[in-house]
Amino acid sequence: QVQLVESGGGLVQAGGSLRLSCAASGRTFSTSVMAWFLQAPGKEREFVATISWSGGLTKYAEYVKGRFTISRDNARNTVYLQMNSLKPEDTATYICAGRASALLLMSSQNVNYWGQGTQVTVSS
Repeated sequence: QVQLVESGGGLVQAGGSLRLSCAASGRTFSTSVMAWFLQAPGKEREFVATISWSGGLTKYAEYVKGRFTISRDNARNTVYLQMNSLKPEDTATYICAGRASALLLMSSQNVNYWGQGTQVTVSS
């Protein structure tokens, strides 16, 4: 069982940056594919980015390509989301997620472990 705790969210002006962190506890983190999803009020959770267990393969939603970077540090049991050039439409709760024994994680239906989420608000 993996427990995920996000941090790093907050209020930022458009064009600014944030780095989200997701700290994991449990013994299976290093072999789990990790991902970030977002959820806006009244909406379903939406894929943002994913990273393979080794960090060698990443995928991004089209609307964040070139702006967001996902990374992981397995020695620290932590996954990150560097968010640059933030836009007001990026405003949402960002949720860390993982799945054991998978290459990539791009669907909320395939998640084994969810964090509680951290709020990101981008002002105009």
